[in-house]
Parts: sequence; C-alpha cells; structure tokens
Amino acid sequence: MLDSVRVRLTLWYTAVVAVVLILFASLTYFLYARNIAQRTDSNLVEIANAFATTFNAELPDNTGPDAPQKAAREAMVEHRFRDVLFVFQDSQGNTLLSSLDLPSAIQSNEHLTSGLFVSRDFQTIASLTGSARPFRTIHGGRGTFRAYARPLSAAGRNFILIVLQSLHPQHELLGDIRNSFLGIIPIALLFAALGGYFLARKSLAPVASMASKARTIGAANLHDRLGVSNPRDELGQLAISFNELLDRLEASFERQRRFIADASHELRTPVAILRGESEVTLSRPDRSPAEYRQALSILRDESQRLAHIVEDLFTLTRADAGQYPIAPRDFYLDELASDVLRHARSLALAKEITLSPSIEPELLFHGDESLVRRLFLNLLDNAIKYTPRGGKVTLECKKQSAQYVINVTDSGPGIPPDLQPRIFERFFRADKARSRSETDGGGAGLGLSIARWIAEAHHGRLGLARSDASGTTFTVTLPAPHP
Repeated sequence: MLDSVRVRLTLWYTAVVAVVLILFASLTYFLYARNIAQRTDSNLVEIANAFATTFNAELPDNTGPDAPQKAAREAMVEHRFRDVLFVFQDSQGNTLLSSLDLPSAIQSNEHLTSGLFVSRDFQTIASLTGSARPFRTIHGGRGTFRAYARPLSAAGRNFILIVLQSLHPQHELLGDIRNSFLGIIPIALLFAALGGYFLARKSLAPVASMASKARTIGAANLHDRLGVSNPRDELGQLAISFNELLDRLEASFERQRRFIADASHELRTPVAILRGESEVTLSRPDRSPAEYRQALSILRDESQRLAHIVEDLFTLTRADAGQYPIAPRDFYLDELASDVLRHARSLALAKEITLSPSIEPELLFHGDESLVRRLFLNLLDNAIKYTPRGGKVTLECKKQSAQYVINVTDSGPGIPPDLQPRIFERFFRADKARSRSETDGGGAGLGLSIARWIAEAHHGRLGLARSDASGTTFTVTLPAPHP
C-alpha cells in the first residue's frame, strides 16, 4: 500500500493538515481560556468594587457595634448574583457573614454550600490582599471557584471582602469548545485525505499515462513518443527528457542495425570470393601450377582483406565498450609522421603519387603511439586510395597555440556536399566520387571512423576541413603538453 506515490502523498498531506489543525485548535483553545480567565478576574474586581461602594453607602444608615455587618448584609442583598458568593471577614480572618446566610441563598445558588468552604481556605485567600494578584483558584461545591480578596474599612476597623465566582459555566463552555474540536478535526482530516488523494491522483495521472505508454515502447516501435501536455512543468520536463532519451536510443539502434547490415554485406563479399575460388580450383584437378598460384594469390588477398575488416570491427567494438587498452607515453609526432610517410611510399609509388611532407621538428606528445600511428596511416591510406594516378598527397604537422595540427591533403576529385556529413559513418563510402576499385585495395569504410575515435580518445578531434574539385583536406587537432 505504501509503495504507491499517491498513497504516500495523501498520508503526508493528511499529516501536515492534522498538525496544522491541532496546532490551530490548541492555540485557539489556549487563547480563549486565557481570555475567559482574564474576564473572570475583571468581573470579580468590578463586583468587589460595586460591593465596596454599596457597603460605604449603607454604613451611615446603620449604628451600633454590628453596623459593618448590617451594611455588608445590605450590600450582599443588593448585589446578589447567581454563582457568586460573598464572604465578609474581620482582620483576623474570622468569617462574620456570608451570602449563604441570606434567605433563599441555597435555592438561588443550589451548587454552593457552606460546608464545603473551610476557614483555612478563606484565610489563605485573605492573606492575598496585600499581593499584586489577590486571586486564587479553589475547589469546593460541585466545581472550581475563582476567589478575589479586597480590604474594607469601617468605624476605624479593617475588614476583608472575599468574592468567589463559580467557574462551572466557563468549564462547560471550554468543554463544548473541546468537544467541537474533537468532532470537527477528524471530519476535516477525512475530507483532507479524500481531497488529497483526489489531487494526488489527478496530479500523477500524467505519470501513470507516461508509464503505460512507456511499457508499450520496444525495439519495434522506438519511433513512438510520450505525450507532453505542459512542457513548462516538472512532468512535462520529465516527458521531454524521456523523449530525448528515446531519440538517442532510436538513433543508436538505427546505427547498430545499419552497422550489422553493412558488416554482413562487407563480410559476405570476401567470403563468397574465397568459397567460389576454392570450389572452382577443386573442381578441376588437372590445373597447372600457375593456375594454382593465381588462385592462392586471390585467396590470400581476400583473406587479408577479411582479416583487416574483422580487426577493424573488433577495434570499434572494444572502443564503443570503453575496453580498448590505451598505453600513453611520451614520443615525438614529427618522428612518427616521418616514419609513417616511409611506410606509405610503397602505396604511393604504385599509383605514381607524390608524397609531400611539411613537418615541424620537436613536436613532443603524450599518448598511445601505436594508435596515433594508426591514425596517420588511415588518413594517408584514405588520401592515397582516392587520389588519381599522378596526383599529390601532403602531410603537414605543426604546432598552433596550445595544440598540434595535422593536415592530410590530397588532389582527388573531392566529396559531394550532400555526402560530406556521412563520411565518418561506419561502412560508408562516397561511391559516386570515390568508388572502390580492384587496384586501390578496397576498404570497408571503417578507416575514418577509427581515426576519429583515436583522435577523440586523445582529447582531440578529426574533421573535414575542405573538399572540392581541387582536393580534400582532413584536419586533426591534438592537445600539446604544457611546458
């Protein structure tokens, strides 16, 4: 159940709402309770002051030693309130009179009884008259009472008035508030959970749709894409990123299919030649030694070509997998270029092609010498192969700023502009302009792909600088070591 994102979002949303509601209810209850307490204290002070005013007004009308008690009785009668109790004491804390002694006091204050208030409670309250907060909460009767003590003076004597107000109505009101919160909060959480689940489900509906669509996409329909309802939000960005991934996968699958098809085509030709030549040779046992030598020569040439294709395929496969071992060391590019030119002269002489070097000295480089040699050989072999008889091939090596620049230029017919973007594809040959012939040794169209990988493996790059009717130039840039 918790594996669902919608359920987890709903639970988190409900939990947050619950915390907010509980905090809000607690704060509201606290503020309301404090406000009620402050209003109760203010009410006690007002009642006590009104009692004192009436007490002082009744004193002149009463004579004798019990004049204060008579004045207090008159004040109690005049200020009789429900749930309010008056206690009139002398300065020693002895109770002289209470509103419970009045007629019908019990009937009008049925939950106030005198037996539940002992003298020590009143003495404790009386002792608060000199303090800054002469209030005290005591328990008696059927509930809790708030008491306030106020000093009075009459006939040169000091008295203490204690006003008690029942907190039962306030407790009932606060209880109703608590019960309301206890009933409202669960209902609110239920609606919040339902609403949260609905919103989570609606918000994640595009994700479910994308997941359903993604499950239907396979190698057979990589051209399908996810729908993007809003490209500006997070889910839209997710769908766009996934579609871009599908674009890369589709391009990779297409290259792989084309690679396999081209590899099969390239391997089928030499295999067919080997098989046909051997069958023809074996079908006639009376062949002359010269015919056998010619057949073996054809078999050797095709075997070499087949071995070269297999080696190139193995190199590219390991390079794509990142498993080709690279052994870098320090060597000089100028020496390597001169050595490669010497090895390429035999190919150039066969076609009467002139090799023209332009190599700067002291070009120290750090890399895999065998791979860089293969880079040079592939570019020179490609240039010689597609340069007409009597043409010219130039190899230029120089340092430019913080990099080495290698240019291989031929005087061939050039590559058509519409085919130039594809020249680094595997097994691609611009057959219309550079058709493979039997005399040039033929190739599988892997040389430039391997050369580009070697340049990139050394943090450089290989590109086509120019190609027109006057010739073609390939440029390699390699990083020069820091001094």
